[in-house]
Amino acid sequence: MPRKYDPREAMITSAVDLIRRQGVAATSFADVLAHSGAPRGSIYHHFPDGRTQLLDEATRAAGARMSAGVGRALAAGDTVSALRTLVDLWRAPAESGDLLGCPVAAAALGTDPGARTRAREIFDDWTAMLTESLVADGLSTERARSCAVVILSAVEGALVLARAQGSAAPLDDVVDELERLIG
Repeated sequence: MPRKYDPREAMITSAVDLIRRQGVAATSFADVLAHSGAPRGSIYHHFPDGRTQLLDEATRAAGARMSAGVGRALAAGDTVSALRTLVDLWRAPAESGDLLGCPVAAAALGTDPGARTRAREIFDDWTAMLTESLVADGLSTERARSCAVVILSAVEGALVLARAQGSAAPLDDVVDELERLIG
């Protein structure tokens, strides 16, 4: 049975996609409505607190989706293998010149305090997930947490460089170096 069109979910999904493509500051309600096909009157019905609520919920949705992917990759093997799996997800769009940014990083860099808070929470979750994986790989808890911060920072930075260069090379370089660091 086909899923019923849900304007609220469509607007959240569209907001995530637009934030990945053009950043938080450039994503307007008008853009979200045009992209999602939602009726104009539905925006304040579904998001009575306005753009702030939409950005917060889009950041939450993107974080949940990405956290699930990180969790699956980490559960499937050691941390380095998981990083390689995750980088492979970004490689094809980078090589076609259509690399999208990380919506959580975009929220962290934006001016909306709610979205920034949500981004911090998501990054904290990812740091905890990576720390747990690195401890399972044999690192001490203290070193694992420090390495998790380095991994997350390096991968997010590599995404920015890859997007600017239109190439997956920065992602590959970072994963190679991280493998030497934690391998």
